[in-house]
Amino acid sequence: MEELFNLCCLNVLLRNVRSFIFTVTILTLGTAVFMLNGLPSEYDKIYFDQFPAGFRFGIATASYQVEGGASHRGKNIWDTFSHTPGNIEDGSTGDEACDSFRNYETDVKNVAALGLDFYRFSISWSRLIPTGVISEGISESGLDYYHKLLNKLEEEKIEAMVTLYHWDLPQKLQDYGGWTNVSLAERFQEYADLCFKSFGPKVKRWITFNEPRETSLGGYEIGYMAPGYKLHGTGTYNTSYTILRAHAAAYRLYAERYRNLQFGEVGITLNCDWAQPVDNSVANRDAADRFLQWYIGIWAHPILLGDYPAVIKETVKSKTNAKGFRKSRLPEFSQDEIDYIKGTFDFLGLNSYTTRMVQYKQCSDEDDHYNCDQDLRAFADPSWPTSGSSWLRPVPWGIRKLLSWIKHQYPNYREIVVTENGVSDRPESVTLCDQPRVNFFQNYLNNVLMAIRIDEVNVVGYTAWSLMDNFEWAHGYTERFGLFWTSFDRPDKLRTMKASGLFYKKIVESRGFPSKQTLLDWLEEVDNYC
Repeated sequence: MEELFNLCCLNVLLRNVRSFIFTVTILTLGTAVFMLNGLPSEYDKIYFDQFPAGFRFGIATASYQVEGGASHRGKNIWDTFSHTPGNIEDGSTGDEACDSFRNYETDVKNVAALGLDFYRFSISWSRLIPTGVISEGISESGLDYYHKLLNKLEEEKIEAMVTLYHWDLPQKLQDYGGWTNVSLAERFQEYADLCFKSFGPKVKRWITFNEPRETSLGGYEIGYMAPGYKLHGTGTYNTSYTILRAHAAAYRLYAERYRNLQFGEVGITLNCDWAQPVDNSVANRDAADRFLQWYIGIWAHPILLGDYPAVIKETVKSKTNAKGFRKSRLPEFSQDEIDYIKGTFDFLGLNSYTTRMVQYKQCSDEDDHYNCDQDLRAFADPSWPTSGSSWLRPVPWGIRKLLSWIKHQYPNYREIVVTENGVSDRPESVTLCDQPRVNFFQNYLNNVLMAIRIDEVNVVGYTAWSLMDNFEWAHGYTERFGLFWTSFDRPDKLRTMKASGLFYKKIVESRGFPSKQTLLDWLEEVDNYC
């Protein structure tokens, strides 16, 4: 451990001193670290206050990204996708990952060391039901694994927030069409029933799906995610139809059979970037709204308000008809289906990392597809800071604006839990001094606080992504998001807390940002940690 810290210091001491001096200077001037592009003055100051009583802090992982233990479960679509040459940036797989299948006790201890209220993790469908079809057998060892994890969390007085589906569909179900097959909604309800019955007394919040947009768009339309299909023009829409039905089926099942016995809540986690129009023109404001409707509205609108957004229905139908087809590429819900899906939420989970500038641009692509349907151009301002991910530019004010938009777009939203928020890097060697991540959490959490206190958005929880460096999907192990450094080259996959973990712990202990001096003290302690 001492060698690890010494190596960190040798590599980054000078950089961190400069970063610390810069941060202190900026704070003294009362402005945030990031450029705010001329937004109103209330957006560009550190806001000192505490989160409301009852606000919960947590951290997240996902089964395929951390568990490993591939030989102890059934095959899933990420096994197939990652073992196909050319799909993963560094040629790696999640066969071992962080080996949380064996190291779950260490993971729970690390969550406790951060002083957190809850741990968000996902269940591997194929670890419980190897083929995905419950009539073909349930894995007792899989049930035992999650029972042990939940029991350990209970021992540490840490609440469990459990995601049923975080992208790792059993391969056999994919062989039958995956989420393009509407009967998968029934298989999902059976799987959810097993989870509710087996683990429900130990789970406070259930999340049905994590980021269904990435499942649909990435997995079935563009192909950068498993299963890697490229069904241009129909992949996203057809799978959204099935996933929304599956979500509603799981929610209705819990409400009817388990709610009065287990007293838990069920929601869904949707992801979204904020869309900032390049100027105040009607065309660009409308384009920014379309960006948001296609990004989150296609999921949120049916669940919170009923049916797909009108702009999506009308646009896709018009563009389909223009190609000589009578039936829209977007499936139509019956009135019974609209009523069945509407209202199936106790809370809304939100994953948000970045922002896009948006302007109107008529799409001239010959082939129909999801992105072309929107008629816009979305891009990152080149002045924004970069990260270890090409798509992720830290823009902290974006999450505040997004939360406020959700409040006004969906007045019946009840409550929001930020279920993922974090930033990546690509260090060439061991480094625990992740000052950019410290800056990220400082500014994003402060904007969440402003959304609550100033904009009066009912945000009740915040979840950092992620507990530790893990398998980052198509980027393998090249990108690191963790608050703990994972030594993947060691058999025990050693986890070591980074400076960002210490900083997050300080915010959690104080339940917010008590004062400027307190914040400066934290930053000095973070600097000394390295």
